[in-house]
Amino acid sequence: MSKIFNSISTLFFTPTLFPSISPFINPKIIFKFTTKSINNHNLITRAQTQLPIVNESPTLPGLEDVMLGYMFGKKKATEVAHSVWKCVVQKGDAVIDATCGNGYDTLAMLKMVADRSQKGRVYALDLQDVALQNTRSLLDESLDDNEKELAELFATCHSKMEEVLPRNITVRLVAFNLGYLPGGDKTMITKSETTLLGLEAAERVVAPGGLISLLVYVGHPGGREEFETVQAFASRLPVDKWSCCKLEMLNKPLAPIIVFLFKR
Repeated sequence: MSKIFNSISTLFFTPTLFPSISPFINPKIIFKFTTKSINNHNLITRAQTQLPIVNESPTLPGLEDVMLGYMFGKKKATEVAHSVWKCVVQKGDAVIDATCGNGYDTLAMLKMVADRSQKGRVYALDLQDVALQNTRSLLDESLDDNEKELAELFATCHSKMEEVLPRNITVRLVAFNLGYLPGGDKTMITKSETTLLGLEAAERVVAPGGLISLLVYVGHPGGREEFETVQAFASRLPVDKWSCCKLEMLNKPLAPIIVFLFKR
């Protein structure tokens, strides 16, 4: 088990995957080595052989457990996404739930940004009125009055996110949960064309050190094509400004695919 933990630590704590999150993660938890004049092979070798320096209260609690749980079929893809969001999002941040659905992602985001300053904001979007109603009901049941004020819901497509954002706002996270509304009309699905427009908008609004997160459901008609659109978009992003990865269950072809696009 320790070997598995070491492998996952190398995957998630090396700066090659979190290249620009240093303002938000205590540098003491990052492997202590320089990347100057070191090629990728040497970098990986040193990461695997050098012990991480962890302070008494790690900034990423539970991430390794969630990843292990996901590998062994004990955790959901949404739990992995939420754990990674916590690596990036801080109290007081502005974030976007581009497809709020039944509101569970919106609620998770709001808990991450809410504090006494009341500066944090969650901008939640969805085309379906029932999705917005379900999200509002969940927030009303789960939050106090001060927290509820931090969520703004919009009946619009994720491709229109720039139209609802205040000017000059810094967005730390844009999250997409693609497919159809769970428990809703399965013929109402996100489309490749508007998802691409949404990704292009997210690329423009997310701040350096921020994240675009996607859960792509491929088990319905059009889902696989939408994933190919997402993958093609991510593959075109310049490596000097973005670090992109996906998590895919190889023997579960209909399982959702997790995609993370980190902006350097």
